[in-house]
Amino acid sequence: MLNPDLGESHAVDDFGEFVRAALPGLLRYGHALTGNPHDAADLVQTVLEKIGSRWARVVKNTGDPLAYTRRAMANTHISRWRRTRKESLVAELPDIAAVAARDPFDNEPLWQALRALPPRQRAVIVLRYYEGLSEAEIATTLGVSAGTVKSQASKAMATLRNRLQATEEGRC
Repeated sequence: MLNPDLGESHAVDDFGEFVRAALPGLLRYGHALTGNPHDAADLVQTVLEKIGSRWARVVKNTGDPLAYTRRAMANTHISRWRRTRKESLVAELPDIAAVAARDPFDNEPLWQALRALPPRQRAVIVLRYYEGLSEAEIATTLGVSAGTVKSQASKAMATLRNRLQATEEGRC
């Protein structure tokens, strides 16, 4: 799906122009993937650094640089999640606990349920319902089959339904 702000995807030859047009959407997508705006900004920056260094090849070899960027974000996020979910031991505990700014969506049941989904399921749901992509576009973006998109969406929707129903009934 072409982003109307970007015009024809193959016409975006200038990386700076691409970033200016796509950045707000990429940050929203990153926020939905990671669960907070700070990690989203880091994710977008990491991916844009990698893509920017080979922008001419990305434009030439991909039909849609925005879809390529989203796929790279999903893959990078999944890789980070796998690396960081392992426990990290430290020699000493910090004296003062770090205080992070509260996300206004922290107490929203839907947001909590979405953040609890596995990364690939979350990516499918965000691309489908937040970005409005079709199953085929999601499959292309994530580099998986349409069947995988359907099964991941089905599992994610069932999990969201169960969690929201449990929250509504006061079980969570």
